[in-house]
Amino acid sequence: DYGWDTAGLGADPKTLERYREAEVIHGRWAMLGTVGCIYPEALAKFGGADLPAGGIWFKAGAAIFEEGGLNWGGSPQMIHAQSIL
Repeated sequence: DYGWDTAGLGADPKTLERYREAEVIHGRWAMLGTVGCIYPEALAKFGGADLPAGGIWFKAGAAIFEEGGLNWGGSPQMIHAQSIL
């Protein structure tokens, strides 16, 4: 800790510890989101999977509204996104 806290957010040590914990949790969610963006595109490009919108992560979300919805894994026993709507 170098003492640079212009907003005074770390004045209370208990609150500072809570902020550090929250930052770690948010960082983990961000890393998981990154994997969620990269994985479909890599799977479509290198894995030969036929994903909606070519696996482009920001277009794949619209595929939920298409006929049949999203079919993850190709198994009819799985819960399909269309059934959620």
